[in-house]
Amino acid sequence: MEIVGWISSAILAVTIIHQVWTQWKEANSEGVSLGLFVGQVLANIGFIVYSLHQRDWVFTFTNSLLLATNLTGYAITLRHRKQEDHASV
Repeated sequence: MEIVGWISSAILAVTIIHQVWTQWKEANSEGVSLGLFVGQVLANIGFIVYSLHQRDWVFTFTNSLLLATNLTGYAITLRHRKQEDHASV
């Protein structure tokens, strides 16, 4: 049954990594909510703590990867917003 967890984790990671990669590649974060990333980061931290406590390595790994991805997406979005602000001045 653990394989189901790993497959699901891979699917989730690929979808979020793809979103962040698209933002980076297209240099555009229009319509991306900073609140989404803040919520995701907080949830990832909570899930990491919980997963470590449960010794659930599938979710510890997945949420650690997602935390890094969400922090990257947040940084990219902030950078794009800053560039937009400078361009409009």
